[in-house]
Amino acid sequence: MIKISHTVFALPFGLAALVILSTDHIITLEMVLWIIVAIVGARSAAMGFNRIVDAGIDSRNPRTSGRHIPQGTLSVKQAGSFTLLSAIVFVGAAAMLSPLCFVLSFPVLAILLGYSYTKRFTSASHLVLGISIGLMPLGASVAVAGTITEATAVLSLALTTYIAGFDILYACQDIDFDRKEGLRSIPSRLGVPAALAVSSILHVISFSSLAALYWMLPMGLAYLACLLLIGALFIVEHLLVRPSDLTRINVAFFNVNSIISVMVFVAIALGVFLS
Repeated sequence: MIKISHTVFALPFGLAALVILSTDHIITLEMVLWIIVAIVGARSAAMGFNRIVDAGIDSRNPRTSGRHIPQGTLSVKQAGSFTLLSAIVFVGAAAMLSPLCFVLSFPVLAILLGYSYTKRFTSASHLVLGISIGLMPLGASVAVAGTITEATAVLSLALTTYIAGFDILYACQDIDFDRKEGLRSIPSRLGVPAALAVSSILHVISFSSLAALYWMLPMGLAYLACLLLIGALFIVEHLLVRPSDLTRINVAFFNVNSIISVMVFVAIALGVFLS
């Protein structure tokens, strides 16, 4: 129903937050494992719920009609059981981290699940998705430090705008379907050229946030070198998707973005440990 491998888009940011936090806090292996379990559980619950809520829409969209529920290979009841189990795993993992994490897991879960309805009434749904996933570094900070640090807040901004930016790119391929169905998105509202411009602006903010970390933390030259590579990858991503040619969206979305995410973790790890 969902691909756990796609967690690679966001998990490296959560791990990067732990690297940043390790400069001032002791982080145990048990803590790391529970944070990873929480991340996977949260993402699985959100994606499972999205498949249920969007089952009707997916069945009418040629791009998504091959998904499990529209094809009948998975029932709504089975998807619901998977979603519930994933949510329990997330809340349970949060409880293992701290009482505060347990309490906060419920509003976080509400945001994650609530995203699935946003494209029905706002074109800002991409930003809501970014915010929901961008909570990851903040959650790691609360788990380790009991509060949100400035550096993890900046990392959260980088993740939020990174996710929102590439979600806009991905939505460009559904522009005709979204307009027909009355679904809200930046591409369906503004058109592809303007949507690509908005995506570019968000990715500039994301890159700038990552650059700001260099001045906030004792980062070495290795971080700057990796940052230049990340910037180059952002440029490549936007060169791949043009208003007149959307055929390479999947390459930009899955291949380039997975490399960017991993590079963010590598950059911060090298920057912190080699400084």
